Amino acid sequence: MRGWDDLYPLPVPPSWVPAAAVGILSLHFIQKLLFPYFWADLGYLLKVLTYGLRMEMYRLQGRVFTVLDKFVKLAEKQPHKPFLIYEGTVHTYRDVDRRSNRIAQVFLQHEALKKGDTVALLMGNEPDFIHVWFGLAKLGCVVAFLNFNVRFRSLLHCVSSCEPKILVVGADLLGTLEEILPKLQKDVSVWIMAKDSRFPGVHTLLDKIEAASEDPVPVNQYSANNLKSAVLYIFTSGTTGLPKAAVISHLQILKGAAGLWAFGATSEDIIYITLPLYHSAASLLGIGGCIQLGATCVLKKKFSASQFWSDCRRYNVTVIQYIGELCRYLCNQPVKEGEKNHKVRLAVGNGVRNDVWREFLDRFGTVKICEFYGATEGNICFMNHTGKIGSVGRTNFFYKLFFPFDLIKYDFQKDEPIRNKHGWCEKVKKGEAGLLISKVNAKNPFFGYAGSKRHTEKKLLCEVFKKGDLYFNTGDLMVQDHDNFLYFWDRIGDTFRWKGENVATTEVSDVLVMLDFIQEANVYGVSVPDHEGKAGMASLILKHNASLDLKQMYKQVVTYLPSYACPLFLRVQEKMEMTGTFKQQKFRLVDEGFNPCTITDPLYFLDNSKKAYVLLTKELHEMILSGKMKL
Repeated sequence: MRGWDDLYPLPVPPSWVPAAAVGILSLHFIQKLLFPYFWADLGYLLKVLTYGLRMEMYRLQGRVFTVLDKFVKLAEKQPHKPFLIYEGTVHTYRDVDRRSNRIAQVFLQHEALKKGDTVALLMGNEPDFIHVWFGLAKLGCVVAFLNFNVRFRSLLHCVSSCEPKILVVGADLLGTLEEILPKLQKDVSVWIMAKDSRFPGVHTLLDKIEAASEDPVPVNQYSANNLKSAVLYIFTSGTTGLPKAAVISHLQILKGAAGLWAFGATSEDIIYITLPLYHSAASLLGIGGCIQLGATCVLKKKFSASQFWSDCRRYNVTVIQYIGELCRYLCNQPVKEGEKNHKVRLAVGNGVRNDVWREFLDRFGTVKICEFYGATEGNICFMNHTGKIGSVGRTNFFYKLFFPFDLIKYDFQKDEPIRNKHGWCEKVKKGEAGLLISKVNAKNPFFGYAGSKRHTEKKLLCEVFKKGDLYFNTGDLMVQDHDNFLYFWDRIGDTFRWKGENVATTEVSDVLVMLDFIQEANVYGVSVPDHEGKAGMASLILKHNASLDLKQMYKQVVTYLPSYACPLFLRVQEKMEMTGTFKQQKFRLVDEGFNPCTITDPLYFLDNSKKAYVLLTKELHEMILSGKMKL
């Protein structure tokens, strides 16, 4: 009797099939061994190429489909979908579109604004920030986002540097307006988000919005035919001096708005924004990214570590934005049950330390940390699409082809790039820290700063590797490892970062020397254990026969400086040390830090709980290091 196999013989594959299978498996293992990031790199590059082709299509067609155009289309396509959720109130795409139309109509009727006019916006995180922004954008205006933490002299400088026709102020910032109103240029028309005004000559907006028409303004009022035309001014401290108004073009907004999409967010996501809207991270990546996806945004007035996860659960948040400090604040909260009970899958931002990154993942679950690097005014961006802890991104041959950049040797004493005997800059080796510079060309332009040709030119490096080349100086030191991952190392120049903000040391020094007992002030940043960035410290030289007035010092810094720029530590010295090029010596002071056990000079600490500068004792120093004293 014949067996089953004799009746139905199994087919024998051709002899080449096993060999092909072995070959494919071998290639797979070789790829994993030698090119472990091949598929992740390929996927990311395809997204970059897709977006690049879209930009090229706009250029060839001579018509740019802006983020505002996208929003208006979405308001027609999905009018009832929530666009904005604020303090429990839902604002649909149609709601935001119609209210922004009303605001556009008010300014069209009362101020005769025209395309290209600049309007400065001083408002906190609230829906009307977005309504006013979009309403002015519909008139073709350039909107300048003012940092509401900036005070008096610096704020007046910001307003004057962008030369606005109108200043719009939020109802909760009328105290700030009162400080600057007497010295504000007379040709700037001031509007407040209120129904009545106690300030002579200041216009009210809320009452007029209620009476205005919801009809849209003509599309030709805001239609764009040039990717490089300016649409926003976003202020940055940069590396020196007072804040500068970075010119933001349609091109930069479109690139910023693509960030969430590039990291894998979709239209079904709910994005939680706690960062201030005057920041490019919140406005371009957050709001712009939400529009690019057609998604929903949950907007918070101000970040709250204690309410963060309960908000995420309440609103079913799936994507969060962060800066490094934010993640640390969350990790410093008391441990609670159910901390992993949320739907957050992506966290997009920058500046998180390695140890905080690991603790965040261990404590709050499998959230994909999407770290990126990018300066507000810069022409280069890196995105960590692989999730490598500590890295801001990864590069390869093809990425450098589209976005040429280099890391060059830098002289810390002279505070300038090192040039060889031929006058050219030199690239650092892998594993060494170098100054990040990005090539400026037609595809990757640098738009500079409003009203300051000098500041624009200072950010450019000429004749770097050959005659005629031009590079944008990021002011950041980076390290590229042997796997082509990039890591942020430090900032150069007279600046440091604290509480997620850039602090310009010269601006702080200028405020300090206004005091009649200060001869000279040398401001720098010092490292504090378990804190991102550097805390502000000032070395002071007193005038002859003068004494340090700590009460006056406290009043001066809180009046004229944003809270993050107020020096936390003071050091009184007999004389100021200078470098060989007659600049203030900072390196030794930075190294010595704020330890009263090793520093014989008098040291003081800004104790916010006492609202005063107090003597920095050994016990207080230990409390700061242990984290018992809140900074």
